[in-house]
Amino acid sequence: MREMSVAEQRYKAVQAVLAEGQTVTQVARDWEVSRQTIHGWLAKYEGDGLEGLGNRSR
Repeated sequence: MREMSVAEQRYKAVQAVLAEGQTVTQVARDWEVSRQTIHGWLAKYEGDGLEGLGNRSR
């Protein structure tokens, strides 16, 4: 089985909030990231979909 891309991993975290009803705090703790990071992923997903969750070049 192939390794999940960064966007796919972030999508799983976003879906935990949106579809599964977990709180941002719960998901942040599970994924070992800050609540602000989860909020950022949610905003990117709502704005740009799955494509918005990938790493962007600087």
